[in-house]
Amino acid sequence: MALIDHMKKELGALKPSDILAFNHDISQIPDIIKLTLGEPDFNTPDHVKLAAIGAIQQNDSHYTASAGLPGLRQAASDFLYNKYHTRYDPATQLQITAGVTEGVFATLTSILNPGDSVIIPTPIFPLYIPITMLNGGEPVFVNTAEDGFILHPEKLAAAIDAHADSVKAIVLNFPTNPTGVTYSREDLEKIADVVRGKDIFVISDEIYSELTYSGQHVSMGEILPEQTIVLNGVSKSHAMTGWRIGLIAGPADIMAQIGKVHQFMITSATTNAQVAAEEAFKNGQDDAEPMRQAYIERRDYLVPALEKMGFSVAKPDGAFYVFAKLPKQFGTSSWDFARALAHEAKVAVIPGATFGPGGEGYVRISYATSLDLIKEAVKRMAAFVTAYQ
Repeated sequence: MALIDHMKKELGALKPSDILAFNHDISQIPDIIKLTLGEPDFNTPDHVKLAAIGAIQQNDSHYTASAGLPGLRQAASDFLYNKYHTRYDPATQLQITAGVTEGVFATLTSILNPGDSVIIPTPIFPLYIPITMLNGGEPVFVNTAEDGFILHPEKLAAAIDAHADSVKAIVLNFPTNPTGVTYSREDLEKIADVVRGKDIFVISDEIYSELTYSGQHVSMGEILPEQTIVLNGVSKSHAMTGWRIGLIAGPADIMAQIGKVHQFMITSATTNAQVAAEEAFKNGQDDAEPMRQAYIERRDYLVPALEKMGFSVAKPDGAFYVFAKLPKQFGTSSWDFARALAHEAKVAVIPGATFGPGGEGYVRISYATSLDLIKEAVKRMAAFVTAYQ
């Protein structure tokens, strides 16, 4: 038997990220316009960069506490309270991570035993699925495509009943990647009513919270604090994806256990990046506003342009994605459409099938790029669609 046959068996059922693989493949096409990744096209604010430079110049290059710099945890706690009315003790209820990706991994690893189930409403960013499987868990999908891409409490209750002996957690992500749809206070209250008092964790990924377009983002951490583990960070709010600073917040006893996994994984997040994030949370609480306004302008151009071509779109109310249903003449294969669009029109979008049940027949279009590029992409797409009519 080969040595590779002795590796973790769950890995054999997984493959690398479809999104990253497709983005890499189409990047080889000359003159391609990529509307693929969730990467803000803005720069990190200058005052945040200067804070990191200052830390480097002062030789602040040593390990921090595993949970993160005390000043950063305090600033993050204040930010979450000021913005979303959640109360987290920075000493015991808040953990700084290497991005939300590490936060998701540490959280699921800390709560899952083999055979546990995690309820995942789809379409959704697929990260939660392989991490659940790597920990021996079973993803339980709830297709929200017929419900406006919102998890209805009746369907959640049915999924819990069907897996009553194994369900350990549900995942929420809002504003949602890939649809841009978000949850209202009423929506969250109804979900809370279903799980309140049950031995079920709510893992609430709210990384796009500052990019909510109408009304104020409501955190599940405010609605159901005793069962909710909140994930957030500075990647989208402050255009800091490459700095890799996220956070986990939740009940103190739960956070103590998650903190062990985090400690074993990375010891602590990068020191100067933590200093930068502290500056972002403390003195840049509204840094996302100019970006939010630009995204709204791009959305308001892109959505009607797509509808004019024959796409059906659930109008996004946050993040920076459009989830568009293919015009009838293209059938339902999102992969076939995305490949043809990339090679023939030189516009790259992500196939909807990669986001789980309910995603096939759609494509995700990121408008985290300049309006000029979006207009050129629309022009190319319109010509491509017309040619197939």
